[in-house]
Amino acid sequence: MAIHYAMVARASAVLAEYSSTPSNANAIARQILEKLPNVADSHVSYSQGRFIFHVTKADGLTFLCMADDSFGTGRIPFSFLEDVRSKFMKTYGMKANMALPYAMNDEFSRVLNQQMEYFSKDVNADNINRMKGELNQVRNVMIQNIDKVLDRGERLELLVDKTATIQNRAFRFRKKAREFRSANWWRNVKLVALLIILILIIIYVVLAIVCHGMTLPSCR
Repeated sequence: MAIHYAMVARASAVLAEYSSTPSNANAIARQILEKLPNVADSHVSYSQGRFIFHVTKADGLTFLCMADDSFGTGRIPFSFLEDVRSKFMKTYGMKANMALPYAMNDEFSRVLNQQMEYFSKDVNADNINRMKGELNQVRNVMIQNIDKVLDRGERLELLVDKTATIQNRAFRFRKKAREFRSANWWRNVKLVALLIILILIIIYVVLAIVCHGMTLPSCR
């Protein structure tokens, strides 16, 4: 997917978010929220490596997404954010002004997922939204380096596309779990077998006593 992460927030309170790729994008997004200029309506982009964080502030809320730099630096990502803004305000309206953190996440994260897929994969998404002519101001957006904006002593690395590592860890975990279950099963089988043998020995000893001999002569 060209758009990997999306968020809706009020000031520093995240109301809804969705990530299609295992990453720490949400941590960087929260850092961006803290450093955003106090401007009512604005559009800005921050780059780090091969990813760009696009931000729209409107209606007292912040709409943010992280996309590949090859996806474009303006029209499509901001069209996505405008679409998300429209759907969010239509669904929740002024409720967002008083909502608790993640109050809309269960429901609206699915909308973010759907729109991320649409704008990332549908070839008509760009043409449709370009015809709407809603984001002409985006052409003047300056892309800033995220490290300068965050102004941190240490570089905040964006960790994305760790799926292979996660899958390998999951595979090793499943393998160890199977080995543990197998070892535990064999141990239980051995314990049951020993218990059966012990019971048979006890029965044999009792019969030998009752039948007056090891060959059970009186019981034949």
